[in-house]
Amino acid sequence: MHHTVLDAAFVQDPYPLYARLRREAPVSRAVTATGLSVWLVTRYEDARAALADPRLSKDARRIREVLEIRGGVRVLDESIIEHMLNSDQPDHTRLRRLVGKAFTARRVEALRPRIEEISAGLLDGINPDSEIDLLTAYAFPLPITVICALLGIPDADHDAFRSWSNTIVTNSEPEEFERAQSGLVAYLVQLIDRKRREPGEDMLSALVAARDDGDQLSERELLAMVFLLLVAGHETTVNLIANGVLALLRHPDQMARLRADLGLLPSAVEEFLRYESPVNMATFRVTAEPVRIGEVEIPAEEVVLVSLGSANRDGDRYGDPDQLVIDRGLGGHLAFGHGIHYCLGAPLARLEAEIAFRDLLTRFGRIELAPGRELRWRDSQLMRGLVELPVRLTPAEVNAR
Repeated sequence: MHHTVLDAAFVQDPYPLYARLRREAPVSRAVTATGLSVWLVTRYEDARAALADPRLSKDARRIREVLEIRGGVRVLDESIIEHMLNSDQPDHTRLRRLVGKAFTARRVEALRPRIEEISAGLLDGINPDSEIDLLTAYAFPLPITVICALLGIPDADHDAFRSWSNTIVTNSEPEEFERAQSGLVAYLVQLIDRKRREPGEDMLSALVAARDDGDQLSERELLAMVFLLLVAGHETTVNLIANGVLALLRHPDQMARLRADLGLLPSAVEEFLRYESPVNMATFRVTAEPVRIGEVEIPAEEVVLVSLGSANRDGDRYGDPDQLVIDRGLGGHLAFGHGIHYCLGAPLARLEAEIAFRDLLTRFGRIELAPGRELRWRDSQLMRGLVELPVRLTPAEVNAR
């Protein structure tokens, strides 16, 4: 059977391969950049079913065992893998309930003034009429500052955190990966310790209290939960903002429509999520028993990767799937996943993106790609994100305000 190789060219532009696989082999064998043999699911209907199928296990220990037998993959440290995204029922429900309260629509809406303040502060720091990397200047610091504010992590630690996290989600060298991982784990252990001694009004203090009160969380689960919230809380929204800006730059008619009617923002954000999904592939699942997906029976103990980026460009689900259409108005995309692991932070991501696009479009009358720069995508199987996004910004006319 032919194995598709998810190589460097695939990272730079996965869509031609996805289109071919959806047509010819929607559920097929593939080999990742690190040499792991997996099954790749590419069609919308199959992907949606697979994401919600309990026979595709997310259990950390089970996944670890299968990966260790297979070799060719770096497995995260024992201490940070036992989180809700790596768990099945009933553990999943217990873990998710502990943080669910912080991410309800009402709780998230209450964060709006703080997010607006963070956004304004970052944009104030950008010299107008300049060429900047939008990732470093804005798309990265906005969500990281928000999630750190939510968890109660000091601002001074953002940069160290960014480099650890970045190394962990990209195909970095093994030594570098180990260094980033142990640096991050040691940092989180210290931070949890500090919250135990001096609790604040933040979510991390609340999680520590849940851990210490009636043992709802093991120490390991606590550490893993904080790791998940931090990494998921910023690696993804960074990409939502940057990928969305790039999509608008490449579809000037859509940029003009959005400028003319900011009421289209909620629908535009859904379309950015669909069109260039921040998470390219859902995280590892392992078949607990043989599972039939589409026409294919996948044996037990196999690693399954569901491609969100491919499902969201399936022509059977979306007309003109490779075009950005900001008022498509269809929900139903799989960028946040589907089923019990549907993204807990979705309301927060949507709010951050809405504020980000509104602020960028109202402050800058023109946003253009900096000329003569080649755009590169990060070397990651999991994330779909740019290495940098060099843009030229021109301030909006003062009198037009």
